[in-house]
Amino acid sequence: MPRETTVKAVKPPVAGVRLLQQDPHRVRREDHEKNLETAIGRELRAHRRKQVITVAELAAQTGLSIGMLSKIENGNTSPSLTTLQTLANALSVPITSFFRRYEEHRECVHTKSGKGVVQVREGTRAGHQYNLLGHIGANTSGVIVEPYLITLTEESDTFPTFQHDGIETIYMLEGKVDYRHGDDVVSLEPGDTLFFDADAPHGPEKLVQLPCRYLSIISYTQNA
Repeated sequence: MPRETTVKAVKPPVAGVRLLQQDPHRVRREDHEKNLETAIGRELRAHRRKQVITVAELAAQTGLSIGMLSKIENGNTSPSLTTLQTLANALSVPITSFFRRYEEHRECVHTKSGKGVVQVREGTRAGHQYNLLGHIGANTSGVIVEPYLITLTEESDTFPTFQHDGIETIYMLEGKVDYRHGDDVVSLEPGDTLFFDADAPHGPEKLVQLPCRYLSIISYTQNA
């Protein structure tokens, strides 16, 4: 038996109510290191906290002042190699560990129009074409995201019982489709969005107007 699901319409925002948990335009220094000092400071703080050592305790072990340690952790000063070696010895970590975030590689995938890799996913039906638009594997976020461009061309072939881990977002580009999610059926047309738990049975139930094209973005944890 499919578990009970509910499709909710998005209501207009109410004045004074904050809907977003994050500011999409915020520049996060912890994710986008601006300089070497910031990267070193973050790693020093992370090692210290992991070992449950206070700034005062680390100052006593190294002979550095509390003020100097605070400046280093906040990225407000450039510590010498001698200072870094002293800190590394006190924390029993290699000196290179302080540079890990600064050297970390961040991936970006650019897929040209029409060049998405055609995928044959489990449960894929005839007339359903899946173009994978990009993929980044293991990463620091702990989340895997798979963006697909899906094209439906055969009215006779529908399959409303896909089930997989994660959260899925559908954005309609062309055509019209009646899309099932659990016990609910939603009519989608260009510009519509459907956001849902992908563990419930879901998929196109009726292809109302062909061809149908929509973006399907699936996200799930790396250990799923």
